[in-house]
Amino acid sequence: MSKPVRIALVGASGLIGTSLIKLAVGRSDIRVIAIARREIPLPPGARMEVLVADPANWGDAIAAANADVLVCALGTTWKAAGKDEAVFRSVDQQLVVACGKAAKESGIRQMIAVSSVGADAGAKNFYLRVKGETEQALGKLGLTRLDVLRPGLLRGARTEMRPAERVGMILSPLADLLMQGQYRKYRSVKSATMARAIVGLTREKAAGRFVFEHDAILRAARKAD
Repeated sequence: MSKPVRIALVGASGLIGTSLIKLAVGRSDIRVIAIARREIPLPPGARMEVLVADPANWGDAIAAANADVLVCALGTTWKAAGKDEAVFRSVDQQLVVACGKAAKESGIRQMIAVSSVGADAGAKNFYLRVKGETEQALGKLGLTRLDVLRPGLLRGARTEMRPAERVGMILSPLADLLMQGQYRKYRSVKSATMARAIVGLTREKAAGRFVFEHDAILRAARKAD
């Protein structure tokens, strides 16, 4: 039996992070090492390490994880950032890039980063512009392989949900049917599917930078079995 893929996970308390941790329960092909600023609740049957550290020291934690892959599912919201552009950038851009640098310096071959559909460094929308700039910065780090996932609306059980998100999740199945052709990339995706896509991508060996939108995410998820 081959050794399990060691996955260092930042953003473990979020929707995608918790889905990845749940997916890892009972699997022998992957081992998740979460890196967080505080202890996180774990699902029944989880056998994993949680390295607790201040974000300023996450570089050391990433090195200590001795991982094959870094998964970055970090992200805040405009409201949680106090509608402060600098605060938003400190998490969604600066901390993400810092984690990528730490992965490169630690000899981690692959980074899988969760971005957003519509990410574009030239976008007028602040959120999408930051996501696009972050993708560009990660691409310049020299990682052997960088996978960027660009999901649309994420569906899953959140501990906290804004009213707009709740309405969006209710309407998303119908809205998805209306999104055809070039608009398919805006379709919603389940957090569990995102977790499966991440596991599927850990099996890829080709070097380079790869971007995955809705349909490509679904194809990657099918490789998780």
